[in-house]
Amino acid sequence: MTVLVTGSRGAVARTLVRLLRERGLAVRTGSSRPGDPDTVHCDLTDPSTFAAALKGVTSVFLYAERSGIRAFAEEAQAAGVEHVVLLSSSAVLAPDAKDSPLAASHLDVEEALNASGLYSTCLRPGSFAGNALAWSGNIRTDRPISLPFPGSHSDPIHEADVAEAALSVITDPHRGGRPYTLTGPESLTFAEQIGILSRAIGRSVPLRQVTREEWKQETAEYIPAGFADSLLDWWQSNDGSPVELTRAVQELTGRPARTFATWARDHADDFRG
Repeated sequence: MTVLVTGSRGAVARTLVRLLRERGLAVRTGSSRPGDPDTVHCDLTDPSTFAAALKGVTSVFLYAERSGIRAFAEEAQAAGVEHVVLLSSSAVLAPDAKDSPLAASHLDVEEALNASGLYSTCLRPGSFAGNALAWSGNIRTDRPISLPFPGSHSDPIHEADVAEAALSVITDPHRGGRPYTLTGPESLTFAEQIGILSRAIGRSVPLRQVTREEWKQETAEYIPAGFADSLLDWWQSNDGSPVELTRAVQELTGRPARTFATWARDHADDFRG
């Protein structure tokens, strides 16, 4: 078995590569910006990079990029790929997924894989615990975190749990061929997450509640308006409402998902000035 891991600079992919190598499996890392000679050029927006990256590959861990997915599926079939494990999103389950910038790109990739006839497994994490890293700059410099809905719930999942779930279906393809909705073990508000981070780093983290428009202005340089509105609508819909949790991580890995407190301890240095 040779496994191509795309998006190899990402947190999930890095962990998955380590786990696969610990199992003694052949791993090919792919990136749009390969930084070392052991990583192949695999730009998911550029079909000219697909054939070489897929040569001799039996399984693929695929990041969701809609622009080149049909060409990627065709090249994967031509290369004899037996299993594609897609890192999708639970956002595809929303009733308005086709109209949401957050969900539509993942949904398009899932549908293209299904239409291709490739054997595939969709992993659908909810909210990554790593999203909290967006607060790290403020926390390191003692600036308040601006939030329009501090009471909004999410299901933060540790990137290691997603990687271990991917390892499970890659090494046992009989578990694949179906979607899995992955969540952390707790439904937590943003305010609760910040409290957990405060305890992990040993100092309080200030929080400032802002309006939707104030938050959009603060984040305009790096979050397009359409995505910002989708995020805000999602947060507002979960304001004060715990989200539904699943046991998919335990089903695939044999143990409960890691808590956000565990993630915070693992990443405490990212928040220290």
